[in-house]
Amino acid sequence: MPIYARLLTLKSLNSSAEFIYPANWVGDQTILYNQIKKAELQRSLDPPPLTSGSSPSRPRNVSGPVAAFGPPGSNGELNVSVIVSTVPQDFSIESFGGPKDVGEVVLRRIARTKRNPDISATLIDAALREDTVNNVKYYKLEFRVESPSFRRHNVAVCCARDGKLYTLNAQAPESAWRSVKEEFFAMADSFSLVIDA
Repeated sequence: MPIYARLLTLKSLNSSAEFIYPANWVGDQTILYNQIKKAELQRSLDPPPLTSGSSPSRPRNVSGPVAAFGPPGSNGELNVSVIVSTVPQDFSIESFGGPKDVGEVVLRRIARTKRNPDISATLIDAALREDTVNNVKYYKLEFRVESPSFRRHNVAVCCARDGKLYTLNAQAPESAWRSVKEEFFAMADSFSLVIDA
């Protein structure tokens, strides 16, 4: 049985989520450095540069991982990450339909884009977990993503609350799936928002 560590994340975004991940996994240092740089820019007392246009060092409203973990020394193909995106306050995942409908919407955004026309995605399973106390619905998706250069197996969980879309995504090369399957489902099933009362 794997040993897990508990992680409490996303505090800097006026919201938080938690999930478990393998205790021997390490944090992605690039994400940590980017968060430190962004916090320093937000606290800076220096005036913005006097150049025209936007400064490349100023934070933009771009969604990217706010936390990511993987085995030490790995190349990033095996990892878990959390992304928090800003959405309209009235955004509702339920408006897309049930879990399978939500899964198909997500996979359409991944596969066959103009930028990556050779990527295909296949939904394997989709389920809904409800937190009736905090009124949060968690959509768990299991899917494969394939291209001529890779084959990956993913388990993702997404939920929305207060103008934020939270997504946990765990991915592994298809060849490693059997050895990490139990860990991936444990991470996905443990993912939850921490709601302040």
